[in-house]
Amino acid sequence: MTRALVFDVDGVLVHGYHARPDRQRRWDENLLIDLGVDPDRFREEFIFDIFIKKVVIGEMALIEALDKRLPGLGYKGSPMAFAQYWLANDSTLNTELLDAIRTLKARSDVRLFIATNQDHMRAQWLWQTLGLGEIFEDIFYSARIGMTKAHKGFFAFADERMGRFDQPPLFFDDTQKVIDVAQTAGWDAVLFDTNDQFFAHPWVKARL
Repeated sequence: MTRALVFDVDGVLVHGYHARPDRQRRWDENLLIDLGVDPDRFREEFIFDIFIKKVVIGEMALIEALDKRLPGLGYKGSPMAFAQYWLANDSTLNTELLDAIRTLKARSDVRLFIATNQDHMRAQWLWQTLGLGEIFEDIFYSARIGMTKAHKGFFAFADERMGRFDQPPLFFDDTQKVIDVAQTAGWDAVLFDTNDQFFAHPWVKARL
């Protein structure tokens, strides 16, 4: 029986932002030294504002948003260079997990997908530059869909694109609120803290 396995990016496939602060790996540790931008101000005035409100749901391009806000944060360089720095420093892959996913990819009863809150630029980076497109069949992300994983419509979109399977999608995500929404959408959603939750899952364990 074929089943869809679906994975979040940050906190799951990529070590970086995690729903648990003690597990986060910050990409902006040296932002002030390297680019002259205070990381706390960047989070407050960019991430928690225009990025979440507009960029992540596809209403504004990342570069356009950076163009609007970076000068006010003291950055005089190219927003393209800033975006490159951000992407490059927020790209530590969870290699142990991805190696196991590659093993599952060889099976005829597994199809692999990504479900994530991302802007268009980073989604493309993940897919092409980091090579996730070589492993997964598709990436469902918030800017593409026009809503985040806080909405059941996100999962309805993914369901429509993936098609019907014998069992509900098995989904790993590090955020409890997302897990709750996915479960109301009929998905078998598992709260991911470390790789242990993946390797210990009975369905996965039987196939590795």
